[in-house]
Amino acid sequence: MHAENLSHPTRARLLLSGTALALALALGQPAVAQARELPDFTELVERVGPAVVNIRTAEKVKVADNQGEMNEQMQEFFRRFGIPVPNQRRGAPRGGAPGEDDDAPTRRGVGSGFILSADGYVMTNAHVVQGADEVIVTLTDKREFKARIIGADQRSDVAIVKVEATGLPVVKVGDSGRAKVGEWVMAIGSPFGLENSVTAGIISAKQRDTGELLPLIQTDVAINPGNSGGPLVNMRGEVIGINSQIYSQSGGYMGISFAIPIAEAMRVADELRAGGRVVRGFLGVLPDDITKEVAEAIGLGKAAGAVVRNVTAGSPAEKGGVEGGDVITKVDGKPVEKAADLRRLIAAVKPGAKATLTVFRRGAYKDLAVTIAEDERSRRQGAAAGGDGEAAPAAAPSAALGLKVAELTEAQRKDLKGKPGVRVDAVTGAAARAGLREGDLILSVDNVEVASVKAFQAQIAKADKAKVINLVVRRDDVVSFVLLKPSR
Repeated sequence: MHAENLSHPTRARLLLSGTALALALALGQPAVAQARELPDFTELVERVGPAVVNIRTAEKVKVADNQGEMNEQMQEFFRRFGIPVPNQRRGAPRGGAPGEDDDAPTRRGVGSGFILSADGYVMTNAHVVQGADEVIVTLTDKREFKARIIGADQRSDVAIVKVEATGLPVVKVGDSGRAKVGEWVMAIGSPFGLENSVTAGIISAKQRDTGELLPLIQTDVAINPGNSGGPLVNMRGEVIGINSQIYSQSGGYMGISFAIPIAEAMRVADELRAGGRVVRGFLGVLPDDITKEVAEAIGLGKAAGAVVRNVTAGSPAEKGGVEGGDVITKVDGKPVEKAADLRRLIAAVKPGAKATLTVFRRGAYKDLAVTIAEDERSRRQGAAAGGDGEAAPAAAPSAALGLKVAELTEAQRKDLKGKPGVRVDAVTGAAARAGLREGDLILSVDNVEVASVKAFQAQIAKADKAKVINLVVRRDDVVSFVLLKPSR
């Protein structure tokens, strides 16, 4: 209805009503309905803020002479996911020279975290502390502590560090499973190093398959480099996620961010605190989503399940009778809707335990009993993270060289046709500078073959630490000499 068609008294009431509303807004008195709808985060900040920390890291890095400056595309990749951008320095010294650590360029990073226990356990992202030589935790009251890495799990991007302190403020852990799309949430962190910055928004979606193993919470909360590892908090003051990633085409926030559900993060944290790493199950298949057209063509009907594209030789799947082309629809009775579900369900099975796979094969369902093995990637990542549970023993002679080794797998023994050797599980320090990598096979030390970890450690113990140690190393199908120069 147009205003000119209204009676004079009606127009007068509307005019007065509008004037009153404008006056109320001008005086800072918003309408009651608006006050009810818009959240006030001040109390939440006061309650949660003291338990949120700033994390600074430093790591000595090796830069080849010809590496030059990191290109813009790679820098954008690092910034996009909140990963510290390495300092670039031309003309850095070559690796391998004794005493070069002092002159090596340093990668510095900044992130966030939150305190889980009053005795100093702090949760953050694995990519914030991965490979760091030094981790500094700063509280809101400006106290600083050196932290040690208890464990960092790359596949879930969860890490636990420990500071030596007592009586610290702690967060309240909530139930991420109860979170609803559309509810208000708040983030606290250190974007670009700006400590204790607060941003807010709503949950945009749940169960986003952007993580390898964990379905993530999507929000529109402003997250930028440095927010990584900080808490995502609901209106009850409970942490329901760890801010971990952003989607960006520019390297900065573009309205889409992701958090790791706290329920999954706490499960990972418990394993890290207990053993320094996360133990996951391994099946040995390459799964893929099944399309509606394929499901209908093979008689499956609903497009649900994970189709097996490949079965690894000697794997639990092969031993259990899984075949290429099978569609796995359940694991121990739990439905598999897509390939990601299969990966998560298998990862959650304890190695050595039996799992029942329901597969659809040639028009019929069939149950297969499979004994799940341990995922070697989890073992290696735990070792490389430097967690307490996986750190090399102080007495191991190779530890001083930054080298952790393990026995060969059956597949590696077959590949070497019975020849002796050990497998490199993790490298730092002198070993990294010499060019050794995780997965390399060391065949001999100072011209003496090493048939076991014990033999390897004995030979390293005998080596003259004032001289270069000569290793014969196999990488893929190539054998070469590596000169290991102990630091002085």
